[in-house]
Amino acid sequence: MAHTTDGAAPEPHVTRHRDAARHIGLRRARTHNLDDLDLDIPRDRLVVFVGVSGSGKSSLVFDTIAAEAGHQLNETFPPFTRNRLPKWSRPDVEHIGGLTPVVVVDQRRIGGNARSTVGTITDAWTYLRLLYSRIGRPQVGDSNRFSFNDPVGMCPTCSGLGEVVVSAVERFLDLDRSLAEGAILLPGFGNGGYWYSRYADIGAFDPDTPLRRWSPAEREALLYGGEAAARLGRRPPAGYEGVVERFERIHLHTSDHLSDRKRETIRRFTRARACPECGGDRLNEAARAVTVRGRTIGEVARMEITELVGLVRGITSARVAPVVEALTARLEAMDTIGLGHLTLARATPTLSGGESQRIKTVKHLGSSLTGMTYVVDEPTVGLHPTDVESMIRLLERLRDSGNSVLVVEHDPAVMAHADQIVEIGPGAGAAGGRLVFQGPFAGLRKAGTPTGRALTRRRPPTPDPRRPTGHFTVTDARRNNLRDVTVRVPTGVLTVLTGVAGSGKSSLAGELVEQHAATVIDQRPVSTGRRSTPLTYTGVAPALRALFARRNRVPAALFSANSEGACPDCKGLGVLYTDLAFLDGQEVVCDTCHGRRFTAEALAHTVDGLSIADIDDLTVDQAVARLPDPAVTDALHPLADVGLGYLRLGQTLNTLSGGECQRIKTAKELRRADRPTVYVLDEPTTGLHMDDVDTLLHVLDRLVERGHTVVVIEHNLDVVRRADWLIDLGPGPGRHGGRVLYEGRVADYTGRSTPTCRALASDDVAGGAPTA
Repeated sequence: MAHTTDGAAPEPHVTRHRDAARHIGLRRARTHNLDDLDLDIPRDRLVVFVGVSGSGKSSLVFDTIAAEAGHQLNETFPPFTRNRLPKWSRPDVEHIGGLTPVVVVDQRRIGGNARSTVGTITDAWTYLRLLYSRIGRPQVGDSNRFSFNDPVGMCPTCSGLGEVVVSAVERFLDLDRSLAEGAILLPGFGNGGYWYSRYADIGAFDPDTPLRRWSPAEREALLYGGEAAARLGRRPPAGYEGVVERFERIHLHTSDHLSDRKRETIRRFTRARACPECGGDRLNEAARAVTVRGRTIGEVARMEITELVGLVRGITSARVAPVVEALTARLEAMDTIGLGHLTLARATPTLSGGESQRIKTVKHLGSSLTGMTYVVDEPTVGLHPTDVESMIRLLERLRDSGNSVLVVEHDPAVMAHADQIVEIGPGAGAAGGRLVFQGPFAGLRKAGTPTGRALTRRRPPTPDPRRPTGHFTVTDARRNNLRDVTVRVPTGVLTVLTGVAGSGKSSLAGELVEQHAATVIDQRPVSTGRRSTPLTYTGVAPALRALFARRNRVPAALFSANSEGACPDCKGLGVLYTDLAFLDGQEVVCDTCHGRRFTAEALAHTVDGLSIADIDDLTVDQAVARLPDPAVTDALHPLADVGLGYLRLGQTLNTLSGGECQRIKTAKELRRADRPTVYVLDEPTTGLHMDDVDTLLHVLDRLVERGHTVVVIEHNLDVVRRADWLIDLGPGPGRHGGRVLYEGRVADYTGRSTPTCRALASDDVAGGAPTA
């Protein structure tokens, strides 16, 4: 059993074998925060990596093992081919042995554009197109005639998107205000805005009377112009444009690059609806008319995969037997891993992180390759506790096919099925990066490591639900599989949306956001720029530059790596990049500033012995302790409050995990939210160790205490139990879900046969260790 004293790292529990041929061996791994780590990982086993958030798990598994394996595999190809393969950054490690080809299955949403669907991303649509082009009636030609990404197949009205964007006119006006009071809610149309005078000062409308007291004809003329304006007794001037016409000309009918502000305006004041010509099928009239077994390809694309498998199996034509076999295998694989509720027409940007991750595994289920290394990032993300077992069986199936499966995971249910567990820690950032445990699950439960203690601690008493300050209603929600759902959401408290994957939680949250203008805090990347850091994202950089300028009596611009203080050779990046055409590009530290990014003049000025470049190397916690300016520390405190005190201030944001992205967004909201707001969080426990879940719950409590309303999509039972209100959807996924099973207090949800109620009851029996 491990023992710790005075915060020292526990002694590692290690059972090692030295047969290099059967192990992945690492010596002196130093990638990111790894602390000269030595480790032997058994091959052909299911190995689960655990540890607190930021401890170095991902640095070890993804940025060291997977990166080196990917790089070495790329080196076997000719230079011309290498230039078209994914690029891998070589890890900082003295030696790695026993590597095999690697397959990375991460939890990032597939994303893609509006043309990317479940069918296209899994290649199922390719087989379906081939099927319809060969045996469909009437015959229309080759398979491209069924491609909505090809001009010969796409619907001419929507260009193959299946949707058209229309103005949400009901959101344009506040009828209780006058024009002078800002009745037109569109940016630039309010009093003082660029377009305001085109309506308030033309003599056709009374600018001081609330619009509710206008006649319907006047409101129609304001919005639509044209004949409606011509019918007014006070005719507007020649060339008058109604609000709708002007908005659509500026925002929807321009082909120039859209700014972030324009994109946000379009999001707020438009909605997508099915294309009036193709009805969402995306294809032209000729392709839409072709049938196989009495079904058009559009009808087939809207069938759930579990139903579609049966239809495809019934195709007996020998001419297309290989196509039927390949398509059936692909659909069965998707059904096997819990994606049977999806349709091939489902747009990939609407998939959850868990659904995206499982789709990525589809191509590997039928593979005959052995000796591979599968690196999987939190495979239980997005899974209800009752669905976790099917994911575990999938991981075991990959292992039993003769592969090594390395999994980063926080779920005890997955740990319990591991052949071996490796814990990295004991803390986060500089306090982590060391091996603190290696062995079986039973040994981990007895170990005095952060994960071992978390597995055996008792759950604290559940607090009494808080009293809501009011309610708002989401009405007649029909998005995706929702069936005219209407729910009341209490304000001023924490509400959790639960249900199995695909039950309609995200759809209900989307309706909530659309109907009530809530603020979404999701796991999407906060930035893709290499200059974006916690300093820039939190807005503390100006205060920091002002502090240095004030202390040294020089201009603040001198302390900006994007302005006067930037090293002239690397332009403030700290590195120089050389494009080597078909060879890997070369990135080297700038010889002038030695990676410090600033000019010598800027670096000569200090605060508390720190130069402006030294600030980048401080963690959030260190900066709070060392920097004396309230404007700086007040901005950094929220980052520490959400458990990100270990982040370096100069760390680029594109290196953050999904869970870290969500927490840094939450920290930003903690700082700036000054009036009651509705927040919707999408699975905020993603990437969190069991200890870090407690920190998250304190953050959510703080938001509620400040008068905000918090709605969380979540499977973690510790979070569910802390909710003041529970809305459970289901009972199953897809067409088997979309109904509200329960609304009320968590403690009153007992004695029912729903998945969530059963999970809560079994968690009580198990003694409280979180199961998802």
